Amino acid sequence: QVQLVESGGGLVQPGGSLTLSCAASGSIFSFNTMGWYRQAPGKQRDVVARIYSGGSTGYADSVKGRFTISRDNAKNTLYLQMNSLKPEDTAVYYCRVVLGVGDIRWGQGTQVTVSS
Repeated sequence: QVQLVESGGGLVQPGGSLTLSCAASGSIFSFNTMGWYRQAPGKQRDVVARIYSGGSTGYADSVKGRFTISRDNAKNTLYLQMNSLKPEDTAVYYCRVVLGVGDIRWGQGTQVTVSS
């Protein structure tokens, strides 16, 4: 049974940095696509960044050049390095893994608040 647990959220000032982690228990393989999503109050959940088999990545336009997604397959952990944070980055951030067709797992989310 695969479970995802996010950590690393918190309160940070504009321009600051945070690193989110997503620890996976169970069988996660390097070919499983993983990603970070976020949901602000009153808005839909949107993709932030994805990492695919082979290590290629994709980012939402709003975070390109500021956020970096990475994974440590040996530790079964996904990361999101967030720099130059803005108030509009405030949201609950979720980790997601695609295990197969129609088989998607989500973490419980971690709150990121960017405010002075």
